[in-house]
Amino acid sequence: MDHETAEAAPEPPQVALRPMTQAEFDRWQVELADEYAAEQVAAGIWPARGALQRALAENARLLPDGIDTARMLLRTAVLPGGEPVGRAWIGLDHPRGTPEVAFLYDIEVVPEQRGRGIGRGVLRAVEDAVREAGLAALELNVFARNSVAVALYTSQGYEVVTQQLRRWL
Repeated sequence: MDHETAEAAPEPPQVALRPMTQAEFDRWQVELADEYAAEQVAAGIWPARGALQRALAENARLLPDGIDTARMLLRTAVLPGGEPVGRAWIGLDHPRGTPEVAFLYDIEVVPEQRGRGIGRGVLRAVEDAVREAGLAALELNVFARNSVAVALYTSQGYEVVTQQLRRWL
């Protein structure tokens, strides 16, 4: 009798998180604001005019002390040899006050490392940091049109807790 067996997904590469340097933070702030503004505009949430300034202002409000902002973990993801492969921004206090829940504001894998399981490794390292901080859950927002990210989070056991729907008329 033939038995089909499902292959388990390969283990993600070992990824560690280290604090961002000031130079990494400065570069990241510009990149993050550009990406966030573009996503907000593409989703029809913000008008294009002023979107970049709005994104920069929002990040400055959330990170008033930059890399030293209390209860914010700004991390660079690295492989065992120290090669940077991504970044993460974790808020240890949920923006809507949900108790025991951290919030993942940003997670990114450098383009040349994508498609190799690094995203799963970075996400696992983020989850470990949240557990180490004594919190019970991690929440994030993802734009529905970002199908790669949606697939990653779903494959790792994330569940939809709220949805915002729109129909253009």
